[in-house]
Amino acid sequence: MSKRQYNIGVFDSGFGGLSILKEIRRVLPEYSYMYLGDNARAPYGTRSFDTVYKYTLQAVAKLFEMDCNLVILACNTASAKALRNIQQKDLHKFGPDKRVLGIIRPCTELAHTFTKNKNIGIVATKGTVTSQSYEIEIQKFYPDLTITSHACPMWVPLVENGEYASDGADFFVKKEIDSLLEQNPNIDALLLGCTHYPLLLPKIRKYLPEHISIIQQGNIVAESLQTYLLNHPAMEQSLVKNGTIQFFTTDSCETFNTIGSHFLQEEIHSQSISL
Repeated sequence: MSKRQYNIGVFDSGFGGLSILKEIRRVLPEYSYMYLGDNARAPYGTRSFDTVYKYTLQAVAKLFEMDCNLVILACNTASAKALRNIQQKDLHKFGPDKRVLGIIRPCTELAHTFTKNKNIGIVATKGTVTSQSYEIEIQKFYPDLTITSHACPMWVPLVENGEYASDGADFFVKKEIDSLLEQNPNIDALLLGCTHYPLLLPKIRKYLPEHISIIQQGNIVAESLQTYLLNHPAMEQSLVKNGTIQFFTTDSCETFNTIGSHFLQEEIHSQSISL
């Protein structure tokens, strides 16, 4: 009898995790994926730790139920507010072969490699900035780094409304970059701490001084996952390898398909799901 095979689950409260999935598929195209967006309850950033933990656990349980045994929390808020609790309190209930990984730690472990003068800027949503999740994690590894965070409240709406390439986006991108550099003109590396922001990358590069390097989550997470699978052969061998992907949303499929296509630059077809 052949062994049961599993998919890789990718979860986000909304659309941003698709930018993570895009990079994971680029690096690891042979595996099969299930993407779940809890769009009906997004955004998570303004919600309490307990609520984010509860919602994220529901989504993880659903993906496990749907034949995933490895779930990536492709959401900064879920990674900051729910990952550790799920790993420590809940994973054992689902069985010894289940794993949940986040997207914050892979980036923070490598943060020092992007800066020469030990000054890193972070642009993110207000919720991520308020949580200080990146500062806390980075300074666990590298207490000598200076971290300057800045919230960019208009960047997510620009992306989700399809305005990320418009002339109007220039004003808001330049405004926030200028504000960040006013706080700390010594920054020589910028971490994009929101999964929506890769769509604004051409605008960010346009207004960011050339000497400042950009840290993107997607490629770092994808390479970290590749390393994880190499180091965990039992997990790797349990995964389906037929290169497929399924999309699920807790809200309107039509809206998900339209906005989601901006992130993946391809047509997508989602299915409705309840948590």
